[in-house]
Amino acid sequence: MKKLGLTLVAALAFSASVFAQEKADATPQQWDGTINKAKLSKYLQLDAGQHDKVADICDFFQDEMKRANRSKNSDEKVRNAVYGNLKLMKQTLDEKQYSSYVRLMAMTLRNKGIDIEKK
Repeated sequence: MKKLGLTLVAALAFSASVFAQEKADATPQQWDGTINKAKLSKYLQLDAGQHDKVADICDFFQDEMKRANRSKNSDEKVRNAVYGNLKLMKQTLDEKQYSSYVRLMAMTLRNKGIDIEKK
């Protein structure tokens, strides 16, 4: 399981770097963490139970991103919000859905100009 996770992260990093374009002029303050739950539900093919849990996680993530953007140490808070979101999604989604969600989140963060790597 650990090996699969590491492989997934490596593949994601590779694919993001291959298809990456120049970073947009966005900053973390420009994205409040809003996620279209209907489109996400359709994309991940969620069942009814998962849909409710994912909707709650998305709302929580949006609240955390808003708090992070108002914080003095916003980079760290944004990083914590993203990793917290991924942890909650991992508990809710199956392996295939989670893999798709991680790719989608990575692309979204990159498009918004948000770098969650520790510096």
